[in-house]
Formats: sequence, C-alpha cells, structure tokens
Amino acid sequence: MERPTRQRDSDQEEREQESESTGQQTCPECESESITSDGGGELVCEDCGLVIEDENIDRGPEWRAFNHSERQSKSRVGAPTTQTMHDKGLTTQIDWKDKDAYGRSLSSEKRSQMHRLRKWQERIRTKDAGERNLQFALSEIDRMASALGVPRSVREVASVIYRRALNEDLIRGRSIEGVATACLYAACRQEGIPRSLEEVSDVSRVEQKEIGRTYRYVAQELELKMEPVDPKQYVPRFASELELSEEVQSKANEIIDTTAEQGLLSGKSPTGYAAAAIYAASLLCNEKKTQREVADVAQVTEVTIRNRYQEQIEAMGIH
Repeated sequence: MERPTRQRDSDQEEREQESESTGQQTCPECESESITSDGGGELVCEDCGLVIEDENIDRGPEWRAFNHSERQSKSRVGAPTTQTMHDKGLTTQIDWKDKDAYGRSLSSEKRSQMHRLRKWQERIRTKDAGERNLQFALSEIDRMASALGVPRSVREVASVIYRRALNEDLIRGRSIEGVATACLYAACRQEGIPRSLEEVSDVSRVEQKEIGRTYRYVAQELELKMEPVDPKQYVPRFASELELSEEVQSKANEIIDTTAEQGLLSGKSPTGYAAAAIYAASLLCNEKKTQREVADVAQVTEVTIRNRYQEQIEAMGIH
C-alpha cells in the first residue's frame, strides 16, 4: 500500500518542479492555474479550494484598522506625490503652530528659532529662478482652480500640461500667468469640466484675448487633442443656478440634440447655445425665466440668446 503513496508524492514533486521551471504555479490537486492569495499569507486554488501554501510572507502592515480614521492615524507613510507642487510634495515643511510633539506651546526663544528655520526652509525649497517661477505658476493654477470650483484631478492635469510647456520652452516671451491660465482652461476641456473663457478670465489676472491666444499656441505645440465642447455639459450647472427643474434640463438637452443634428451648432458658442436651449425649455415647461437672468448666469448677451432661441424654435417647428 506504500507504492501508490510514493508514486503520488513523486508525481506532485515533478509537477512542482515543472511549475517552478515555467514560472506558473499550478494546483497539485486539480492542476488548475487559478491560484490566488487571500491577503492573509495563504495561496488558495480558486477551482477546488485547496490551500497550497499557508506560510507566505504577509507584506501588509503589522497593525489592524477597522475604519478610515484608524487607518489614517496608524499609517506611517506621507502624502502621495503630486504634480501641483514644484517639488512634487517630497520636501519637508515646518509646521506653523509653534507646538512640540506633546502639543505644548514653545518658549519665546524656541518660537523665534522656529521662525528663522521656517523662513530658511521656504527659501531653500527653490534652488533657482526656474523653480521659483514654477512654484509661482503652480500656486496660480491652484488659486484659480479653487475659485472656479473644479476638482483636484483638473489641477493635476493643468500642472502636468504646464510642466510640459516649460520643458518645451513655450513660456519664453509670454507671461507666466497667461500660460498657467491657458493650461488650466485646457485641463478643464480635457477632463470634461466645462468652464468658458469668460469664467476663466474672471478669476485670472490676464485678459481674455491673451488667454485664448496662449491656449491655441500651447494646444498646437503640445498636440493636445481637444474635442469640441458639448453644450449639454453646461446645462446642469446653468439650470442649477437658475433653480430650474429636471424637466427643464431634459427638455433643454432634447432641444440641443434635435437642433445639433440639423447642423445649427456649427460655428456657434456652446455657452450661448446652451443658454438659449434652457431659455426655450423654461418657456415650454412653464418655468419662465427672463433672457436677462439666463444671460447673467451664462455670461453671454441677451442678443445672443434671442438669436439662438429663434434658430432653435424654428428648427424644432415650434411657433
């Protein structure tokens, strides 16, 4: 009765040697390659459930946490790297609270010492004029993004575009604020977060004409693939500011889809087109808003809304 057992053991050893030579681990019981780790240091076959190894090295932390706050308090790693800081967030910072590790206030002598250290720490974070300019540009992007209320992903993309423009030497001869604003506008378009040039120029220190000129130059030189802005992306935000219902939003989207199929959108401003559709939808749904109210929210003129409105209702066959 010992021979079959020896034979099975030798067959298992041969299969293990073959799997080691090929780099693919297989189950010794059912020869399946569906091997998974359960996170606790065990290798388990997904097909038959055999525990193949139970003494693997657990590469996770030695502590346990049961919610997010516990995990944050026990974690000993720093914040992730970010493109929104000139040093990518890898340098240290001295806290401004003037307290020690136990939360006790520092003496006046220590406070003045920490003030000097903090000042020199800020100075040595940038080693030359190029880094100082990059720090200023990224802080401008962060300021404008906060004023526009765009998510953090847009700030990251804008910072990456600015770094690419800096590496391609596109900043030379142009203002730092202008290029930073153009990069933020490009990031908004890439991420599908609609912000018009008027809105971006309102939070910038640069004229709208220069922003548009710089944006076209940067997009062309960096070969940024920009799709035309869909007017429907502006509808939820405009309708929310005008306190209109979901019914009006749906009707406005329907008007945009129907009229765009007939080619009316070509060459038109997406903000003005969306504003006219919202105005028409509000009339059709008995939630009337004046042209002035819609124009103020969309930052277009009443003349634009009247012209687009007339074109849209004619295309819809509404009289």
